[in-house]
Amino acid sequence: MPRVVVVVPTLEAGPSLVRAVESLEQQKGASIEVVVVDNSGRSLAREALSLPGARNDVRIMESPHNVGFGEAVNMGAAESDAPYVAVMNDDARADVDCLARIVDALELETEAGMAAPTILLSGSGRLDSAGLNVYRDGVGKQRGHRRKRDEAPDDDQALLPSGCAAVYRRSMLDQIGWFDADYFLYGEDTDVGLRGRLAGWKCLYVREAIVHHDYSGTAGRASKLKAFYVERNRLWNVVKNFPLPMWPGAPLYSAARYWAHYRAARSGKGLAGESAGLLGLGAVVASAYWGTLTALPHLWRKRREFAPKRRLSGVEFRALLERFPMTAREIAEQ
Repeated sequence: MPRVVVVVPTLEAGPSLVRAVESLEQQKGASIEVVVVDNSGRSLAREALSLPGARNDVRIMESPHNVGFGEAVNMGAAESDAPYVAVMNDDARADVDCLARIVDALELETEAGMAAPTILLSGSGRLDSAGLNVYRDGVGKQRGHRRKRDEAPDDDQALLPSGCAAVYRRSMLDQIGWFDADYFLYGEDTDVGLRGRLAGWKCLYVREAIVHHDYSGTAGRASKLKAFYVERNRLWNVVKNFPLPMWPGAPLYSAARYWAHYRAARSGKGLAGESAGLLGLGAVVASAYWGTLTALPHLWRKRREFAPKRRLSGVEFRALLERFPMTAREIAEQ
């Protein structure tokens, strides 16, 4: 039986998907199967992967419409009983020993329910992420983004893995509940990782496991679509996962982050500096708050359902975020 099922959600299913699947077919030292979940509704993945060449142990699931990233992962993983569930973007490529290194690390550390590789920005020699850190208003951001490769952290843990490339222990996902399909796009990796941490699981950082990523190649680096889901879903992260005593402080941290975005935009840095304008971003933020307000009863029910699985106290959760710090300026200038 394969030890790892790798789920690759795709929407555009272009040449990058072919390269992603080819990198998975070349994996050594780990028994894997690959499930491509086609969200296009137009059989684009089947067309792209019908090119000449081996397609060993690659299955294609087709959704009639775009169900989002998290639900695509849930659907793909349900096709397998493998004890480890890996997710990878369709614009990423894994080095040949990547999955073997991660699985070996998880086999040795049974208290770890997830693991993050080193993700490099394609062709740059710089980091995309060494796991995710979480700001005190619920935003999850890449640790070490755009630093030189040799500046990757030396520690063997991350706070959370990035959904760009991650491996989860199936038993952890079964315990905490899988990816929240309501997130649709962005932030669902932060949510599932926080729930894993709250349930007492560790997250490993496997420095020598390497993935290469074409950053935001699908949704656009500074699109309004991305801005909306990032902002709305970080609010959902607070409601679902943050201890109640941290709620009053979250708007203050958001205000600091908005100010940092404003300063970054004036100097042409970060996502705000690349976007259509601050007025447009203000409308996006307002829509995100409204989307959270209308969903509040539903989010609260989810919080209550997860409550019996919590193992970390509020103090321990706050200490965990402080161990992996993230500043407003770092977020704004990424």
